[in-house]
Amino acid sequence: MKIDSHHHFWNYDPADYGWIDDSMDQLRRDFTPANLKQEIDSVGIDGVVSVQARQSFEETEFLLDYGDANDFILGVVGWVPLRHANVQSQLDAVSERPKLKALRHVVQDEPDDSFLLGEDFNRGVKLLRDYGLAYDILIFEKHLPVATKFIDLHPDQTFILDHIAKPRIREKQLEPWRSNIIDIAKRPNVFCKFSGLVTEADHGAWTANDLLPYWETVLEAFGPQRLMFGSDWPVCLIASEYKRWFQIANRFAAELSQAEQSAFFGASAAKAYGVQIPN
Repeated sequence: MKIDSHHHFWNYDPADYGWIDDSMDQLRRDFTPANLKQEIDSVGIDGVVSVQARQSFEETEFLLDYGDANDFILGVVGWVPLRHANVQSQLDAVSERPKLKALRHVVQDEPDDSFLLGEDFNRGVKLLRDYGLAYDILIFEKHLPVATKFIDLHPDQTFILDHIAKPRIREKQLEPWRSNIIDIAKRPNVFCKFSGLVTEADHGAWTANDLLPYWETVLEAFGPQRLMFGSDWPVCLIASEYKRWFQIANRFAAELSQAEQSAFFGASAAKAYGVQIPN
């Protein structure tokens, strides 16, 4: 079974999606499960993990409602205020929804580069294991050393690193991202999403060769058993159609054994998120 481990839905409202600027006009519309189903059917993907795009409790419920109504949505990465004093009551409220598999915070937008080490935030993260929830890490490459320290505070927690930590692909710069990725991957409780690369590249001129060194690095660091395919749809549309990105990932993975390809395109995501795969 093939899984897209990272995508978003939204009913577009400029007030809710202020990060969608004038350079992203193609994103200024609604993106629904029906739209995504057409995309995944065209490339043979069977199920998806839906990821929050707004930092609100309502966003989590919005995605879970979509999950309840669509069998191909296998899991949801939501958001709750982990720094808040009453975070446990909010976790209680959503933990009864079986498709909630993980939480995420948009750390890359926080003005404090050491946000992940905050005491209140980590107090909330420590609760996640009790609820059987993983945690998605959304950062830029500059945050990798701090993220490694953060992960070391929670050795029994499952983490998924989004978008290979957004290296500087546009500048074709590998270091220090490469060294830091290899270091963070030494933690066996960390998985990595091969997603979001095209939006970090030159949107109008990137080639597969531009992306290849980053694929080779994360494959070396995590291996196919902790590496998973993700589209980052619809954000990817500013640089690539869904099918083109899937074809690039498929081309890179062609060097792997059949079992390794199965891990990259499905089993790694299923393990990290504990999703139930329908018959």
